[in-house]
Amino acid sequence: MLLSHLSASVLKISDIYAAEHGIDRDRDWALLKLQEELGELTAEHLRLSGRARGEADPKALADEAADVLGMLLIYCDGAGIDLEQAMRDKWLKWLAVER
Repeated sequence: MLLSHLSASVLKISDIYAAEHGIDRDRDWALLKLQEELGELTAEHLRLSGRARGEADPKALADEAADVLGMLLIYCDGAGIDLEQAMRDKWLKWLAVER
């Protein structure tokens, strides 16, 4: 699945979620939610590495990673960032560099 298709699906789901819960999803909200999800990913990582209390669950780690990506896609959409192009410009350019 292309990132643009994934992003479109995530945005549809976000629309449904916002409508059901009466949430105004401005850029500020998306960035704050991204930070919240990163904190939850960090907590699961700590549990899995034995550095936090609670039951370690690899599925929960994967779920939180998906939440981080989903919120990043939502943030980028609201900020007018073409994430696919940004990745080509920032990261993938290094594949073309002769070593």
